[in-house]
Amino acid sequence: MPILLVVNQPSLWPVEIAGVRIVGARKYVTDPAFNAMKNTRVFNLCRSYSYQSLGYYVSLLAEARGHRPQPDVVTIQDMKSGGLTRAIADELDQLIQRTLRPIKSAQFGFDIFFGRTTTKRDRTLGARIFGLFNSPLLRVQFHWKNRRWQIQSVRPISAGDIPEHHQEDLHEAARAFFARRQWSGPASRPPRHNLAILVDPTEEQPPSDEGAIARFIRAANQAGMATERITRDDFGRLGEFDGLFIRATTFVNHYTYRFARRAAAERMAVIDDPVSIARCTNKVYLAERMAQHRVRIPLTMIVHRENFKRVPDELGLPCVLKQPDSAFSRGVVKVSTVEEYHHHVDKLLDNSELVIAQAYIPTDFDWRVGVLDGKPLYVCKYFMAHRHWQIQKRASTGRVLTGRFETLDIEDAPPAIVRTAVRAARLIGDGLYGVDLKQIGKTVHVIEVNDNPSIEAGIEDRKAKDSLYQRIVASFVERIERLKLSQPNGQLAGRRRRPTAAPIPPSELTTLIPDQSIEENGDAGDHGDGDSHQGRLR
Repeated sequence: MPILLVVNQPSLWPVEIAGVRIVGARKYVTDPAFNAMKNTRVFNLCRSYSYQSLGYYVSLLAEARGHRPQPDVVTIQDMKSGGLTRAIADELDQLIQRTLRPIKSAQFGFDIFFGRTTTKRDRTLGARIFGLFNSPLLRVQFHWKNRRWQIQSVRPISAGDIPEHHQEDLHEAARAFFARRQWSGPASRPPRHNLAILVDPTEEQPPSDEGAIARFIRAANQAGMATERITRDDFGRLGEFDGLFIRATTFVNHYTYRFARRAAAERMAVIDDPVSIARCTNKVYLAERMAQHRVRIPLTMIVHRENFKRVPDELGLPCVLKQPDSAFSRGVVKVSTVEEYHHHVDKLLDNSELVIAQAYIPTDFDWRVGVLDGKPLYVCKYFMAHRHWQIQKRASTGRVLTGRFETLDIEDAPPAIVRTAVRAARLIGDGLYGVDLKQIGKTVHVIEVNDNPSIEAGIEDRKAKDSLYQRIVASFVERIERLKLSQPNGQLAGRRRRPTAAPIPPSELTTLIPDQSIEENGDAGDHGDGDSHQGRLR
């Protein structure tokens, strides 16, 4: 991947950096040779980014050429408006207060050079801010207001804005930044594509364990794709990659969603895509979507303050209450008495205008079908935790207890299970999903469609083994190449992407969703090997 560092006057940038070409801004804007360059990263250090300035046109034309500029035009405008600054202030608040506690003045600021600050005390905060903004050089201003430090502004700066006594700090930060760009792909030839795998090292129950991540990386390397694990601090580096694979638990009001949105805006191949995250992480949407398309689900009510008193009589007890964004057994409670119901529904309605209530369907296990690109990827049975009604049970010590699992070859699974799962997943999109189902006799119910499903070494891959990871990598390759063919660089557009499910038009939410749909028939057989499932389920 060619790397260009664009400055107003190359003669004033005295540092040579291996693998980086220093280019004058006017030359980049006017020389047609740059139009033909592909898969190029552009670091824009121009003197000004103001509207229609030379620096503005460097980023604008880089985007038009299919290059990847930092900062891009969206970042420049976002930081001018202050909207992005306000959006990230809450996330960094504790770190801001802790870092700036010793400061006695009412105003304070520092510069960030490629993720580094000049003062050791500010380095962690500087790295986090740099990770959230798509710009190599930043200036951050804080002020003391209402007895707290608050971000006043974050703006991109040019190399010319940096004082002379900090020039050596800038050059050293640039050297370190480009030196650390180490890919895991084959060293013998340039990588075919670059894939980022977003992980959260602090997560107790990540969607993929270390064994699975290692197998993803190995499969990507075999396909000529370089991979790198990234974390929430690498938001500003997304432009380095062609694809993003999110292997941290996703929520809408969360950094994972911001990563997905940014990746989609950058025209990267991304799993999970932001539409899938928004749809799958809200149980109200899923209930309405499945009901409208006559996919059988448990008898369900969408509960609100106007109808919550009717639920015990109309739905019956016991029933299951779910907060809309519940995940891996949290935010889900079974209630068996009227007293229990009112206690829990009051708490849930305090946090959300709508809550899901579903009839309780007791089974020894849940089916899970992984679906990728509208086709089945794996099939598992997840058995309930010992003396518990869910797959996972959180003990008083905080330890998570799980039931055993059985993994099946897809062709050995009941056809109705696989068919129903694929149909439900296609109503969400064409990404990677884990569809949970229950079967009573010949009747199949869809419980949930999950984005970001768990894929752990020795569990979901037990039958497919390496081919599971190879299929996911192949999907990324196909998506990346399709997107690259459609880039505005003079090439013909590639094969059109299969459209994802259309959004549901505004309509009045159904108060009671009848338990009726097209029947899916099949018998639940025992297949696979029985083992304890120690992972996390999503």
